[in-house]
Amino acid sequence: MKDAKNILDSLIQNFGQGRSQGGGLGGGLGGGLGGMAEQAKGAWDRQSGMTKGAIAGGGLLALLLGGKNSVRMAGGAMKMGGLAVVGSLAYKAYQDWQAGQKAQVGAEPAATPLPAPEGTPFNPTDPEAADDLATRLVQTMVAAAKADGHVTPDELQRIESQLGELGLGAEAERLIQAELNAPLDVGRIAELARTPEEAAEIYTMSLLVVDEENPAEKGYLAMLAARLNLDPGLVEHLHAKVASIA
Repeated sequence: MKDAKNILDSLIQNFGQGRSQGGGLGGGLGGGLGGMAEQAKGAWDRQSGMTKGAIAGGGLLALLLGGKNSVRMAGGAMKMGGLAVVGSLAYKAYQDWQAGQKAQVGAEPAATPLPAPEGTPFNPTDPEAADDLATRLVQTMVAAAKADGHVTPDELQRIESQLGELGLGAEAERLIQAELNAPLDVGRIAELARTPEEAAEIYTMSLLVVDEENPAEKGYLAMLAARLNLDPGLVEHLHAKVASIA
């Protein structure tokens, strides 16, 4: 998808800005995803054209998440942008796991992680490769947002009605809409990973989105880790790294 990296960056990087400027776009408001869509629409209509452009990505992410994980997704590390933060977390976890280090689950919050080295599978320097990876991470993110199994057809329709107003572009709208309407299929998401490094990134992206306290979403993560053939030790490192930025 053209400009997928910029779209992924916008979805994550502007989430905190969307919460502060969009009248509660990312807050813990009731009513599920459909309720979030209606309240976000009202907030969106009250914004100026310039402000709409600034909060577009964050507003859509708020709709997808329905208010959950707002602290994690709006953390300081997210200012790096989507592909950078996912790559940095997965890279550091992967390196520590390969080095035989013990995962420090529950450790003190860490400083903003450094980006993964350029030219590695975690941080492609080729623009086409970066956009291709970002496209698959957008798909992963939308799928993970549905992992609780509580998204009704009516809620999906109301969310989709907002896509055209967020200025993401027709191709991005089609990709997100297709993923919203697709049956939740852990195997299909796992198949988006083409290398072990990408498998770690796809799991990291999912982990950033899901609520681990929700049984359905916890089960989704477990199935995804199994389908991605992730070593349990690596999974522990990925959880620890994501928890460190919460």
